[in-house]
Amino acid sequence: MHFFLIIRMKQTLYLLLAILFTGCGTKKIQYINDVNGVGSIGPYSQATISGQIIFTSGQLGVNPENNELEGEIENQTKRAMDNLKSILEQSGSDMNHILKTTIYLADIAHFAAMNKIYASYFISSKPARTTLQVAALPKNALIEIECVAVKK
Repeated sequence: MHFFLIIRMKQTLYLLLAILFTGCGTKKIQYINDVNGVGSIGPYSQATISGQIIFTSGQLGVNPENNELEGEIENQTKRAMDNLKSILEQSGSDMNHILKTTIYLADIAHFAAMNKIYASYFISSKPARTTLQVAALPKNALIEIECVAVKK
């Protein structure tokens, strides 16, 4: 329970930073949905934009063509990163404008395999990152990745 409280506190901090630095009180929040077939599995947006800051929802390694997980950790990591990339592009950003990622792993033993794939997406820029092991993920996924980015 303590773990989830820390996560919620971090999310609240991100929201407060967005309000502070983007003037959220005077700007409209934009909601991004249904990006290139990357669907949500619940009642939430794939991303929200406030001013120049983009908050993405966590992305699983789900293939948007068939809504199925992509197999092992390497394939799920690649697919989650590709889904994240599509959402950022639809939001007016790209991988080079990510400020921070949060990665949730069902098994921390997958860290090295995940890290190898993850690193291939960040050649010139390396955002801040937190990686955590969690008890379970939706659809019994092995990985979920979310990020905070800025617009290009």
